[in-house]
Amino acid sequence: MHPANSGFHRRLALSFIALFLSVSFCPALVLGADDPLDAAVEAARKTHDEKQLQSVKTQLEQRVADNPSDVVSYYNLARVQSYLLDVYETRKDKKTAGAEVDKAIESAQRSILLNDKSADAHSLLADLYSRKISLGNGMFAGPKFGPKVKEENAKAMALDDKNPRVWASLGRQYLMAPKMFGGDFAKAVESFQKSLAIDSSQDETWVWLARAFAKQGDKPKAHEAIERALQLNPGSPFVKSAASDPTIAFESVP
Repeated sequence: MHPANSGFHRRLALSFIALFLSVSFCPALVLGADDPLDAAVEAARKTHDEKQLQSVKTQLEQRVADNPSDVVSYYNLARVQSYLLDVYETRKDKKTAGAEVDKAIESAQRSILLNDKSADAHSLLADLYSRKISLGNGMFAGPKFGPKVKEENAKAMALDDKNPRVWASLGRQYLMAPKMFGGDFAKAVESFQKSLAIDSSQDETWVWLARAFAKQGDKPKAHEAIERALQLNPGSPFVKSAASDPTIAFESVP
């Protein structure tokens, strides 16, 4: 082969490799892949049915056992574990919830270890660190995990500031943090509104917006936000629980 042609082919091969890697590790593709379990994960999220969640969790655990490099399954496993955490917290099973949040954090961390360019995974990990604070002793857990919440949300925002889940996670950071550590109800409202401006179909983000309005003492707007959440997912225990919260006091809960 002529040396010039040889150099050309080497450069061409390297270009294809670079293109492959850029596509393979693109955050949007990693979390938006056509996975047959995606629908099951979303269905379980909507119902928060424990048996349904456990079934999906078992399938995802088998997947990562068979393929430890399956970044999407690790991310979805962390999501499902976070929904189970909701179930355990609702029935006030703090011990089981504490164990589940640790498992969810580990799954999210593994997802990020495989692909640290995923804004969704960083946002999820930020939310899980926040849950770790709420389940622990705030005096000790706050200083330990609070900076991690900010760090993961900052990474997510730097990766994809057009992602609705990134803005929603930032909103929860502002809503849940004490004022002396950066908590800000107005910024929480703004973040949730930005998230919903990108994707208004997020029933859970409407709930968080309602909670932020309620913290500001604006019950009419809190009512409107909860009504939107109920329209999107009327059977959700998460939405219905928020709608019956006396601080929001939406009286038309079915």
